[in-house]
Amino acid sequence: MSIVRMAAVAAEFGRDLEADFAVVARLIEQAREAGVRLLALPEACLGGYLLSLDGDAELDEGPPPLELDGPEIRRLAALAGDMVVVAGYCEAAGGARYNSVVCVTGDGVLGNHRKVHQPLGEGNGYASGDRFRAFDTPVGRLGMMICYDKAFPESARALALDGAEIVVCASAWPRSRTSPAPTLAEDRWTRRFDLFDRVRALENQIVWVSANQAGRFGSLHFVASAKVVDPGGEILATTGYGPGMAIADVDVAAALAAARRSMAHLRDRRPEAYDLVAAGA
Repeated sequence: MSIVRMAAVAAEFGRDLEADFAVVARLIEQAREAGVRLLALPEACLGGYLLSLDGDAELDEGPPPLELDGPEIRRLAALAGDMVVVAGYCEAAGGARYNSVVCVTGDGVLGNHRKVHQPLGEGNGYASGDRFRAFDTPVGRLGMMICYDKAFPESARALALDGAEIVVCASAWPRSRTSPAPTLAEDRWTRRFDLFDRVRALENQIVWVSANQAGRFGSLHFVASAKVVDPGGEILATTGYGPGMAIADVDVAAALAAARRSMAHLRDRRPEAYDLVAAGA
């Protein structure tokens, strides 16, 4: 039995990269003291998210663009040490900027994902990624996605079919702006955030680690609700609707085997019946 202690963070981040690194360093140290081996930090935790999703890109210079092989990601890797750490940042590559998430250990970069699905005005600030790929890590085969990616079942399914045992979804998911509820717990966007986390774990029978921003940034008020979900869709740990760190111990191999013992969703697929989906109809 190989148990992985994993943690998902809900925390507040902004434009000041040094301040963000101070928060990241504190969270990594807190996780290390708790014996965490996999730590998921939110989308855009290095440099902050967009101030608005209304498409007012000219009013927002956006987060500082960082190169995947640049000093900031090396700094993150050094902080990670023997821990596997996933963190969101603005990636500069080929003259474009991407909303990206990187997975590192002290040995360097293990994986990188560019957000594929862009909500509302996000496309004015970022180029779009074009793929989902799983990769091997010291805690198991991992897949990554960012925020709105999880609204599309194909995203998680592609990672599961590529062998992902654990999927980390890093988000900057806000509450509803058009009809906000009195509390985050009652908000419809909060409810959607939580539903997506649970159903993506259940339908693919994988371990799901969901990090999110907390607090406010620009016009956005984030719902927090970081959590770890087992392959049956049950929430093992959550921060609730405020900042914190949700920690859970999971025997990943045993959890996947138990979930897939009788009704194995990936095994029982009928791809030949999905021709319209395959054709993009």
